[in-house]
Amino acid sequence: MFFELFLGKRYLRAKRKQTFISVITLVSVLGVMVGVMALIVVLSVMNGFRADLMSKILGVNSHLLVLSFGGAFKDYEDISEKIGKVDGVVASTPFIYTQVMVNNSGNVSGAVFRGVDPKSACEVISLGRMIKKGSIYSLERNNDELPAIIVGSELSSQIGAYLGDEIAVVSPEGKLTPLGRVPNSRRYKITAIFSSGMYEYDASMVYVSLKEAQEFLGLGDRVTGLEVRVKDVYKSDVVAKRIQEDLSYPYWTKDWKMMNSSLFSALKLEKITMFVILTMIVLVGALNIISTLVMVVMEKTRDIAILRAMGASARSIMSIFMLQGLLVGIVGTAAGLASGLGICHILAKYKFISLPSDIYYISTLPVRVQFGDVWIVSLAAVAISFLATLYPAWYASKLNPVEALRYE
Repeated sequence: MFFELFLGKRYLRAKRKQTFISVITLVSVLGVMVGVMALIVVLSVMNGFRADLMSKILGVNSHLLVLSFGGAFKDYEDISEKIGKVDGVVASTPFIYTQVMVNNSGNVSGAVFRGVDPKSACEVISLGRMIKKGSIYSLERNNDELPAIIVGSELSSQIGAYLGDEIAVVSPEGKLTPLGRVPNSRRYKITAIFSSGMYEYDASMVYVSLKEAQEFLGLGDRVTGLEVRVKDVYKSDVVAKRIQEDLSYPYWTKDWKMMNSSLFSALKLEKITMFVILTMIVLVGALNIISTLVMVVMEKTRDIAILRAMGASARSIMSIFMLQGLLVGIVGTAAGLASGLGICHILAKYKFISLPSDIYYISTLPVRVQFGDVWIVSLAAVAISFLATLYPAWYASKLNPVEALRYE
């Protein structure tokens, strides 16, 4: 193999009688390099987008939920204790979830009304870190005899209510009176404003303490369910299954994968589609490798005939040109990896590509390099380059030395 590799490298470096062949060789290297570079950058940006989106979703929502088929349930403290003993569970917290309307001087908007326990909620979700003004612990105390509420930054802007303002919350479920069921309304004081980075959450969520939500909705000591945090977010479905087996009917579980399955399935499909599309650039480089090797074989016909006459086997001749083309693919892949990873590093460090925050939920382009993708791209580029060498190398191995030297 040393003999074949030596000749393959020599043919690759040799000065051409026809300069056009050298130009096509350079174009082949550039084609593979650009394809690999584009794949690395695009896949890294998509990985960064997915990771950023996932962190924001799991900042507001827990890894999994424990609910009851019968709706709100009691004894959640005992159930929380059982859940805490399940392998893979970090913490759990009770919550109340319903739809309400918020009103500030005629500015009305629908909202998701969530009751949380400030002490245990921070162990499960990232609400404490998302609060930009105020504190989550302000829910534990009343202000001027009005219960406290935390609202999203976008919702605050929509209804024109800010830190320290009072707003009215209306529950459409209402309460039962001698005149029938009427909407239940209560005034709250905004003690904190949070920003998750996701418009949908910031424009539609409000938080109150668990006890206040129970009192406002007339739930007594019942809760909607339990939010659970697990050690490995990617094994949340496995932990959810364990919890459901331990608790049995009427309790059931659903994890973040189930709740956001359509979104992450679409992102995964988009990533695969982009990989396939950008691989076409590498194929262009591979086609140039074929052209280069075909012309090199034509130029080196006499050399091939002499080698065959000196005893070189057809397999050796084939190996020479396969290695020559493979070297072009490896050089192009290495250059593409270096340039692609360099661009990703620059994008991640300097963040010079800005996005309009009023259209996108992110202000800069997120980048996250996954070395699994780097390996797949590298192997795919080298494999395509290798396949491109097969026909020209086979053609060279089949040359008849007698016919090649007849007119020399």
